[in-house]
Amino acid sequence: MLKKSTNKERKGISSLFFIMLTVFYLDILTKISISGNILNIGILYSILFNIPIIILIFLLSRLLGPKVNKVFLFIWTGILVVFFEAQFIHHTLFSTPLSVHEFGLANQAIDFIDILKDAIIKHMPMFLALLVPFILLIALNRFINTQKITLKRVGVFSILFIATYALSLVVLLPGRNKDNSPYKLYYKTDNPIGIINQFGVLTYGKIDAKRAIFGFKQELVSDQPIINKPTGPEEIVYGDNIINIDFDAKASSNNDIQTLNDYFKNAVPSNQTKYTGMFKGKNLIFILAEGFNEIAVDETRTPTLYKLINTGFNFTNFYSPVYLSTTGGEFQATTGMIPTSATLNTWKGKQPNIHYALGNSFGRIGYRAQSYHDWTYSYYARHKTMPTLGFDNYTGCGNGLEDLLYPDHNYPSVYKCKWLEFDSDMARVTTPLYLGQEGNFVTYYVTVSGHAPYTLGSNVSRHYWSSFANTNYDIEIKNYLASQMELDAFVAKLIEDLTASGELDNTVIALVGDHNPYDIALDKINSVSSYQRDEIVERNHSNFILWNSTMTEPIKIDKVGSQIDVLPTLLNLFGIEYDSRIIVGKDILSDYEGIAIFSNYSWVTDYGTYFANQRKFVLKEGKTLPEDQEQYITRIKNRVSNAYTMSNLIISTDYYNYLFKEE
Repeated sequence: MLKKSTNKERKGISSLFFIMLTVFYLDILTKISISGNILNIGILYSILFNIPIIILIFLLSRLLGPKVNKVFLFIWTGILVVFFEAQFIHHTLFSTPLSVHEFGLANQAIDFIDILKDAIIKHMPMFLALLVPFILLIALNRFINTQKITLKRVGVFSILFIATYALSLVVLLPGRNKDNSPYKLYYKTDNPIGIINQFGVLTYGKIDAKRAIFGFKQELVSDQPIINKPTGPEEIVYGDNIINIDFDAKASSNNDIQTLNDYFKNAVPSNQTKYTGMFKGKNLIFILAEGFNEIAVDETRTPTLYKLINTGFNFTNFYSPVYLSTTGGEFQATTGMIPTSATLNTWKGKQPNIHYALGNSFGRIGYRAQSYHDWTYSYYARHKTMPTLGFDNYTGCGNGLEDLLYPDHNYPSVYKCKWLEFDSDMARVTTPLYLGQEGNFVTYYVTVSGHAPYTLGSNVSRHYWSSFANTNYDIEIKNYLASQMELDAFVAKLIEDLTASGELDNTVIALVGDHNPYDIALDKINSVSSYQRDEIVERNHSNFILWNSTMTEPIKIDKVGSQIDVLPTLLNLFGIEYDSRIIVGKDILSDYEGIAIFSNYSWVTDYGTYFANQRKFVLKEGKTLPEDQEQYITRIKNRVSNAYTMSNLIISTDYYNYLFKEE
């Protein structure tokens, strides 16, 4: 009887077969969604690298009794489904995979709940498709064999695990010295999309977790730019933005710091120009505008923004790449560096010295520095990071702004402010705090009125709804454009108060979006765009508003630039001494090669666009490359890789503190 019962228990679907199908199904489906590629050599690597993981999950779910093993099978399947769902949704929103480091950034994510719900609803077919393995497990669990395996089989599968894991590593060795090889992606390159394209999503998760636990350092490689210096006899040759730093004297036993020293010592600085010092001695109001994109600019509905773009500097090829939402946009624009989840985690956790950050640079020359945000002051740990940017005088909801907005202390929510506040009200209550005082000022605003989701439930959208009632726009686009009308009202209020105080002519207004409205589908974006955009690069094309009332003619700048270039551009315009070699971004007005770098390692330059997912370079019409195409692509790829590496090392080593510790 016992033997007959045992044979009966062994019938049915093998849990190994179920786990294998589940992993391959989820990995291939999500890989197609994220990288857009499946029919390449990467599918073979994905299968090979997933086999050890499949064996491990099988062993962990078959070591105990059948009932307990069944529970473990449900748990492991649930973990897999949640992991792949999270990767899919995260990439849908931010164009980059989810990283372990981001769990340290998610301490306050209440305002993302609606965005996540909205993203799931919009992508319900894919969301449900990723649930299929768990649904099948519920339906078929009676037929899946979860009997405890014998010690002999444990040994056999353990040997298989070791053998397949070793084989997966051995196959990487032949290409270990080639650029962008699987070996370099696996061991030496921080390129999440590239890793997924080559190894799949599950192996990316393994690599990401390993690097988060044990650390990871990417090498700096040669990327010497081509500088188009003037050669004509009548051309004025300006100096470089550089200070006297003796990198040899700054030699360090810390390998990472010394790596930066060696790189910066040989780096090419950006040059000064006829615009150097153009705004010297003027005040600065810097605005990080929530969700702002050029599609919101309209002569009728946003006349202030339209005026500033068309009478100030007009950057026609400017990009605001989305990196982990607002916190990534803030880091780029105020520090001149590229954020990753690891870099942002260190920034928020260790609060390193960011010597040239916006407030620090202006504060060192005697400017009064203050910053304001009309939502929870500690969101994204701003109460810790604002001082690293030079804004010790930072006020948000919860540490003082609520008392300015609601002097009767009748706060509208537990967060002290309402969701969403009107940015124009923030301007109304804060300008009296810094206008009309002696000395120059730099004021940094982080707005909130343009925040997603863009629905009629938003009090901001309802306020401006009449302006779009008779249009044929999609309802989500209507709500988005309505929210940006409040941004226009905010800027208009600033100009009104500057005029009343007599400080308008002496004040520069700079404005960049933190990111594009990433939760609006691309087809809807294109319905109001002046040209058809792609999802990765052109979706991020936007404006960098830079304006002063004394400018009599617009200054058109066609060179490519992005958020990381904002800080050095401002430093040069305000005549602030700095060393351009040790800031990752470069002055857009200089002769330095223009580039915008995106979170999946795609890039666009003055010559063309490189789509990392497809490994495809598209030359701009009418352009001729200054060198062989493959040589050009490799050099720019190196520059992109170095931008990530430098940004991470500067923050993780507290490099500026080391470099300027005697000051």
